[in-house]
Amino acid sequence: MRIVSFNANGVRSAAKKGFFDWFVAQDADVLCMQETKAQEHQLLVDGGLHADFLPAGYKAWFRDATTKKGYSGVAIYARREPDEVRTALGRPDFDEEGRYIEARFGNLSVVSFYIPSGSSGELRQGYKFQVMEWLKPILDQWLASGRDYVLCGDWNIVRSRLDIRNWTSNQKNSGCLPPERDWLNGLCADQADEVDAKQGRGWVDAYRVLHPEGQDYTWWSNRGAARANDVGWRIDYQLVTPSLRDRVLACAVHAEPRFSDHAPLVVDYRA
Repeated sequence: MRIVSFNANGVRSAAKKGFFDWFVAQDADVLCMQETKAQEHQLLVDGGLHADFLPAGYKAWFRDATTKKGYSGVAIYARREPDEVRTALGRPDFDEEGRYIEARFGNLSVVSFYIPSGSSGELRQGYKFQVMEWLKPILDQWLASGRDYVLCGDWNIVRSRLDIRNWTSNQKNSGCLPPERDWLNGLCADQADEVDAKQGRGWVDAYRVLHPEGQDYTWWSNRGAARANDVGWRIDYQLVTPSLRDRVLACAVHAEPRFSDHAPLVVDYRA
């Protein structure tokens, strides 16, 4: 199974830049998209998704932001019809910003997540911390559920020095704050013997399974020449349950062509 995670920074913008042509060439089974920045009705024609936004052979499910138009939003594209699609976790201010959608295929859940950014100021950073605290027991429950989970998305947090070009100068900036990194790393078990289900530690960073010392970035600021100079951050992940660790076959960040300020993350899993 091939799963693609991609923050589009606007599905209409990414489509115009050729994203869906690229996606079809990947022969992927599932696409998890974040920051669609559209209401689903804006993508429709004659009652169905316009062909510009729906490759042949796929179906799509959306969770739009209802709090603000042109903001946030997540989607899942899949070849196979899910048994169930979920779009709410029970916290209205999070759900209504369009930050979670889950497709269930038998015992496998594929989630498209868009974790809030705190870069706009103290108010949103405080909200980000609240969301992190609220999400922790939910993620713990999923980890202990016996289901296979693939959590795709823009987490807006780097894990370590390997994940950001300018480590030292960003220690006081949202996305690289020590409490944020502690939270995310506290969820993850990079080695099988680090799994501690009672503490909610066990999520596997699929990229790190195959690239333990890799320094691929998934996001670059639009300021200056950050992308040209590869001054980036790795903030887009596929975190999976321990049962999937040994099923990660390949993983790649596709920095080119450019469809967004983020790069697609493609992971192959053994069936």
